Amino acid sequence: MTATPDQGERMALAADFPPRAKEDWRRLAAAVVNKSRPEDDRLDPEAAEAALRTALPGGLVVDPLYLEPDPARPLGVPGAMPFTRGLGLRPADRPWDVRQLHDHPDPETTRAAVLDDLERGGTSVWLHVGADGLAAGHVAEALTDVRADLAPIVVSSWDDQQGAAAALLAALDGVPDATGSLGHDPLGAAARLGGSPDLGPLAEAAAAVAGRPGLGVATVDTRPYHDAGATTVDEVAFAVATGVAYLRALEDAGVDAGTAVGLLHFRLAATADQFLTAATFRALRRCWARVAELAGVPEPARGARTHAVTSARMFTRDDPFTNVLRSTLAVFGASLGGADAITVLPYDSVAGLPERFSRRLARNTQLVLAEESNVGRVTDPAGGAWYVESLTDDLAARAWGALQEVERAGGMAAALGSGLVAERVAAGAAERAVAVATRRSPITGVSTFPQLTEPPLTRVARAAVPTEAGALAPVRDAEPYEALRDRATAYRLQRGHPPVVVVAALGARRDFAARETFVATLLAAGGIEARTVEGGPAAAAEAASEAGTPVVVLASSPKGYAVHAAEAVAGLRAAGVGRVLVAGRSRELGDAAAPVDGEVRDGLDVVALLGDLLDTLGAPTAPEGEQA
Repeated sequence: MTATPDQGERMALAADFPPRAKEDWRRLAAAVVNKSRPEDDRLDPEAAEAALRTALPGGLVVDPLYLEPDPARPLGVPGAMPFTRGLGLRPADRPWDVRQLHDHPDPETTRAAVLDDLERGGTSVWLHVGADGLAAGHVAEALTDVRADLAPIVVSSWDDQQGAAAALLAALDGVPDATGSLGHDPLGAAARLGGSPDLGPLAEAAAAVAGRPGLGVATVDTRPYHDAGATTVDEVAFAVATGVAYLRALEDAGVDAGTAVGLLHFRLAATADQFLTAATFRALRRCWARVAELAGVPEPARGARTHAVTSARMFTRDDPFTNVLRSTLAVFGASLGGADAITVLPYDSVAGLPERFSRRLARNTQLVLAEESNVGRVTDPAGGAWYVESLTDDLAARAWGALQEVERAGGMAAALGSGLVAERVAAGAAERAVAVATRRSPITGVSTFPQLTEPPLTRVARAAVPTEAGALAPVRDAEPYEALRDRATAYRLQRGHPPVVVVAALGARRDFAARETFVATLLAAGGIEARTVEGGPAAAAEAASEAGTPVVVLASSPKGYAVHAAEAVAGLRAAGVGRVLVAGRSRELGDAAAPVDGEVRDGLDVVALLGDLLDTLGAPTAPEGEQA
């Protein structure tokens, strides 16, 4: 029988390993980093550590190594201030609500889908109401088969929030134990649609649910900001600022702070960055608990109830099954962060209204993680991990600073009206666009490992909601690459073959293989075929002529360029090749560098490069306003 340490005794898990200091790690890291660097460009240990740091949008920085803080900080416990670790211990049989979104406009279709979800593992219902969803008059029909005393029901809407709330209240009439939310979010609607928010209905809704503690009034939804490109820092800040605005509106209507806090829910996006997602929910709860504390709310009621939705911004139209992988990571991150309810958008959401199979796959993504991987059986499993704790601290501090900026501007409604919110969102979107274009934030199946043979999905399109000036337009990360693919597809339909670039492989395969693969993958991200040719410049020029392409990319190692580049560039120019690029750095070509027209390498603006190549190859320009 194995001896068990006494309760409270610290387990020395690394007791059999010799102690190591951070300097030891730095030296080892520097040795690895310097392996691929020339002798005259080696980094010292401190510089090597700096080179391994990762910058995230919003000023967040991820270090390559985290050590136990000295002095050690108390982690706290679930269900107590500052609520970083959750609202309380998770029940083992139901770690979170499996809450699927239903937005099909046909009430009979929605009714069948709701029942299908609840019979096969779903535990709550989310109906989206309005021009882009179900009509308010059909809410009761869609909920015909739902036991409202067992399954929480929430509604949302951008253009008909009062209609959605009234329809849900009517459907729940006679069910005093019903739980859920009426879904009012006037600030979120103003962000998504433009116009001025009206917070008046909040007080009316609070009166309507008086005496029904299971029903919330408002859901603070950060997706309008996230989908438009906001950083995670700003998402958390805007969530808290919106909650503050709703809290004030309810208090002005005579609702005490303790009751008002219980009427608010928070809905945030979950992304494939699993640890940042976990930190997002932990930081949101910490910031909101501080707001509730300042408002005089008793400690047990200060926790924020959170709902995670897989990010629509990260979804792709092309190679859509990779959306399942992204959603799996997002659910894992939301689980680590202690989300109280999770929604997985079906993988085909970009194409239109999902089908039964994609809904099933979305639902089962949660069920497998919750019940078979056991990820949901531990409360705050990332708590105490130095990286996650540090990221949570940094995110909470920066979000609190952004919240103060919004408050100085007069609050969330004033910040929306003045353009402050739009400016911050635009800055975050621009930062993210650079990361996507340079593939610093890679998109699997699109910007990296592109799958060009996957047939496009055909689905029933969703209706659009009319917007006004000032609306935050949603954008997906993959759209710039999808627009390039559309141009390549148009080229193929016109000419019977895809746009082609010839890759002139110089030297032996060991010299060119790695860069040939890199170039082929990069070109495929724009729908361009790479045609590799061995045999020297004459063979490459002949292949370019046959393919009708004016572009040739040289591919070799630095040693291979030293031997073959000068002859290759001269031969291609003499044969009339109009544009010669090099895989790697042009300086590697030595004397042949001057005639080269550009580089194909990591760190470039890949979207700009591919767009320029498609221009050179004569690909049609996508019609103005065409959606990727």
